[in-house]
Amino acid sequence: MELRQLRYFVTVARTRHFGRAAERLHMAQSPLSQAIRQLESQVGATLLDRTTRRVDLTPAGEAFLADATRILSSVEDARIRVEHIVAGHTGVLTVGTTDLAAYRVLPRLARAAAREMPGVTLRFEPGLLTAAQEDALVERRIDIGVLRPPLLRRELSVRRVERERMVVAVPSGHRLDGVGPVEPADLRAEPFVAYGVPGSVVDSVVVQACLNAGFLPQRAAEAAQTPIMLTLVAAGAGVAVLPESVRALRMDGVTYVPLTDEVTVELALAWRTEDRSPALLRLIDALEGSGALPRPEPAHLADPVASTDPVPSADTDPTADLGGEP
Repeated sequence: MELRQLRYFVTVARTRHFGRAAERLHMAQSPLSQAIRQLESQVGATLLDRTTRRVDLTPAGEAFLADATRILSSVEDARIRVEHIVAGHTGVLTVGTTDLAAYRVLPRLARAAAREMPGVTLRFEPGLLTAAQEDALVERRIDIGVLRPPLLRRELSVRRVERERMVVAVPSGHRLDGVGPVEPADLRAEPFVAYGVPGSVVDSVVVQACLNAGFLPQRAAEAAQTPIMLTLVAAGAGVAVLPESVRALRMDGVTYVPLTDEVTVELALAWRTEDRSPALLRLIDALEGSGALPRPEPAHLADPVASTDPVPSADTDPTADLGGEP
């Protein structure tokens, strides 16, 4: 049984006339009549009562018409869905993000997607550090990552979103509480609460800033998650140097003090360079169009250590990636 046979039958059943049905189908009446008889032979039942003036459905034909109509409708729905997916109008994109990066980038990303591609569903995987997101991208568990460069995987594209200043989280009442921007050297005698995660980008930036100031930070406590770090700060375990987006996390007993501008980290988007998913490409276009994602720059991203110099983008591919905590 072929779909064309179902279309022929439905057209005859609706017009109740072979001649008019043949005209609608742009075919001769004889092959149409032959196709219907072949269909009846295949289903093992007479579907149409034929007279010289009209065509009527048999009880079997009535039942078959309902099923044939449903099948053809499903096929058309499937064609439209595929058409929309190919055009990037529908689909699912899984977005990985670190905790703090979510506050900075995800609102812009979600707004651009909702405005430009409402048929695409964004599924978020929060709490993934940069290294974990790299693995998830390569293993196709996420489609795009919000993270902090540099990245190790060369099969990934990266696009810087912005450079973020750092702040010092101190216990309320600390000697730096209420002070203006402080220098890394002002933290020389302080115990540090740090990210206890190998390869943490933020941790590397903090250590490098302290080394540039002439000292190695004293790690008094470590935690893998930012809220736990802040809890330790509030308890007086030490100070924590974190990206400025941490200000979105308000915690009793913790005050944020700005650090001098030369200590920064980058925030970027990352994805598989070979991924040509229409939904992903449309999302990148939407982010660029809204200004949430700068146009690609010519050079590769540098290591985001404490620096005042602009760090160029990793790729000229308009589908490059971003970075996240820690």
